[in-house]
Amino acid sequence: MAYKLISVERDEDNDRIVVVTLKRPEVKNAINKAMVAELHDAFDKLREDNDVGCVILTGEGDDFAAGADIGELRERKALESLAAINNALFNKIELNPAPVIAAINGYALGGGCELTLACDIRVGGRGAKMGQPEVNLGIIPAAGGTQRLPRIVGLGRAKELVLTGWIIDAEECHRIGLLNHLVDDAEVMADALKLANTICKKGPLAIRVAKQALNQSSRTNLETGLQFESVAQAMLFESEDKMKRMTDFLERKNKG
Repeated sequence: MAYKLISVERDEDNDRIVVVTLKRPEVKNAINKAMVAELHDAFDKLREDNDVGCVILTGEGDDFAAGADIGELRERKALESLAAINNALFNKIELNPAPVIAAINGYALGGGCELTLACDIRVGGRGAKMGQPEVNLGIIPAAGGTQRLPRIVGLGRAKELVLTGWIIDAEECHRIGLLNHLVDDAEVMADALKLANTICKKGPLAIRVAKQALNQSSRTNLETGLQFESVAQAMLFESEDKMKRMTDFLERKNKG
């Protein structure tokens, strides 16, 4: 697929880092069906690429994504809504084997905010604004917002944000845990790249397995999650990477 509404590029300094950019700046990167289709294709390819160590998702211009395309939403009927078009994409991003970092400037609202919730880590600029204002339009957040947001900021805070439709500034986002990192607007991508490079230095199999195990914490009960964790650890104990990294550690320690 030739992309028109997104770009997918390897970082020039570390080709294990892939930057996916939303490219509809003229409408604040509003997410429409065509963009969703391109993102599906991109993340299908990323899922199959074992050389990818980390993905950074960002928006071109001044905003991350100001929401879904309202013109399309206005014409959408119940059966189309049940198809969960955006939900399927965001679930795919959440389950992407390599960690995904959201680099957020400007608006991340509605579907744009839900897109960041599907990412593993969120870095925001001081000018960022986030929220789920769907109730203002007579609908609800239905691409994971009512499910992922409570898991990140707590049920009480999520209810307040969803039921009021409030848009909150970056300082408040950081305070309640919606943003992991708060930096100057000009430093958002640099901070995201710093995080991505840190992740890429770790055991690649361990990173992918750790993400899967962490995802289980919100998808299953404690007993099943602990069993998954134990099996995952057992698999890692047989890996060549574990043996090499532990051997290197012991050799450095012995050398003083």
